Amino acid sequence: MNTLLTNTYLILQVIALILLGLSTAYIFVFALAGLFYKQPHYAANPVLRRIAVLIPGYKEDSVILEVAEEALKQHYPTDQYDVVIIADSFRPETIAELKKLPIKVIEVSFDKSTKSKALNKAMAELDVTYDIAVVLDADNIMAVDFLTKVNATFEKDFMAVQGHRTAKNVDTSLAVLDAASEEINNHIFRKGHRVLGLSSAIIGSGMAFRYGFFKEMMSGVTAIGGFDKEIELHLLKNGYTIEYLDDALVYDEKVQKAEVFSNQRRRWLSAQLHYFTKDVGSSIAALISKGNVDYFDKAMQFIQPPRVLLLGADLMLALICILINQLCGIFLTLNLWWLILAGTCILTFLFSVPKTFWNKSTLKALASLPKGMLLMLGSLLKIKGANKQFIHTQHTSIKTKKS
Repeated sequence: MNTLLTNTYLILQVIALILLGLSTAYIFVFALAGLFYKQPHYAANPVLRRIAVLIPGYKEDSVILEVAEEALKQHYPTDQYDVVIIADSFRPETIAELKKLPIKVIEVSFDKSTKSKALNKAMAELDVTYDIAVVLDADNIMAVDFLTKVNATFEKDFMAVQGHRTAKNVDTSLAVLDAASEEINNHIFRKGHRVLGLSSAIIGSGMAFRYGFFKEMMSGVTAIGGFDKEIELHLLKNGYTIEYLDDALVYDEKVQKAEVFSNQRRRWLSAQLHYFTKDVGSSIAALISKGNVDYFDKAMQFIQPPRVLLLGADLMLALICILINQLCGIFLTLNLWWLILAGTCILTFLFSVPKTFWNKSTLKALASLPKGMLLMLGSLLKIKGANKQFIHTQHTSIKTKKS
């Protein structure tokens, strides 16, 4: 190699090591902390609060009846909670079937549908005074003790609580990878963060809020994509802590088709980039002036690369650079740093994947991991403007796990 080429290669290699190292170190710290997570204790005899279970759905005719019926099976006094289906563009026959159930059905229609519009419209129409708002997606199934555990948590001074969203289907390799990704995020961004005294990340469903607070906060939310990111930043900016309940389960449908996976990730990544750009400056100011680590950490979290891409980048670049360094006999000391980077990333995933995933189905699904990486990369390259348009994730009727 000539001198210019060698120096350029060195600079690029060092930059890659630093950038990947910072991202890997970030998730490693929280993955390690997550190993020490302990489930919060519940109050023995909590006040029974009145709960509104808000389930917005757009053209979700295939799943909504099952979801509504399952939501009525809670081991919580039936006179203390209402299931509220917010029906956007449902078929008349679906509406008719829903109205046969002991639930509230609120029909809505918008030129541009969003979850925030649906929630605001529903809360404006509800004439009952509630204490807690639980927000689900139209495919979510609560474990029968979910409301009981959420209610007990609000004996403490929390404004928001995130439940443990987990897979209700692992019937394809892509669904297995999606389910594993969800649990990795639960471990790092919920368990690990709570262990270190920071707020849990919220997901957009399986979450609960003090009702009055949520209604007032939502009135100012205008997000088309990533409404959960907007309310999360609002909470942290104003000094509220978000709790996480690992044993309060909500079963969520995992994607089975590549197209759905790409669209979903595209929407998520676009929202994260949008809110990082919007809040990075104010989060740094809040860190310096008020010591608001939670808010700053959330902004930094939004700029983190997707875990699957980080894994691929760490391993691939480590292999390529080590081979070049060895073959050319240059920068051999950097090989150790590449090995440390790759090993740290692998340990992060080993810490974060639950033992229940160490089975033949997961091993089979790993063969689809390169495809998942390419899909995520494709989503990353097409994120421009995705948060400004409504991208619907179509769900299918899938039987739930036993809870």
